[in-house]
Amino acid sequence: MSAGPDYPRPTRRLSDRGRASMLRVDQAGEFGATRIYAGQLAVMGDRHPYGRIIAGMASQEERHRQAFDAMIARRGVRPTALAPIWNVAGFALGAVTAALGPRAAMACTAAVETEIDRHYAEQLDDLGEADPELSIAIADFQAEEVEHRDAAIAHGAEQAPAYPLLSGAIRLGCRAAIALSKRI
Repeated sequence: MSAGPDYPRPTRRLSDRGRASMLRVDQAGEFGATRIYAGQLAVMGDRHPYGRIIAGMASQEERHRQAFDAMIARRGVRPTALAPIWNVAGFALGAVTAALGPRAAMACTAAVETEIDRHYAEQLDDLGEADPELSIAIADFQAEEVEHRDAAIAHGAEQAPAYPLLSGAIRLGCRAAIALSKRI
């Protein structure tokens, strides 16, 4: 039995509302990431060997946040009302994992970036060619998030105490934050 002709995939039209939701959640996520790294650096400081690595990641996350801030402002998109919660929760997550040790801090980064990679891949699939500016930004930032995850794994994330439990809990929290920030 031969396969039929290779038909192009139907293009899903993403509404302005759908793109606004993407921007809202992406800006919130990048803001949360900056707060996680701020919490880690507050505990570990710049004297720890991982401090420079974390500071570099934090700098990239800040650039991502600024890009999404600019897009939100230009497009008149309402940011999430949960920003005050993500401010405190992100900092606390970073500080607590850093207090557990440098490998736990790296486990936090690996877990968060794993979820963000998955989230950005879904968004790129949903966007298709509907919004080139947003697609280019997401693809660029996704590549850097993967670099962060890989760096965290290379620096002992998987050797953190109770890694599967810690990683699973953080990933679940990320998925919940994504779902909430899309709407609120």
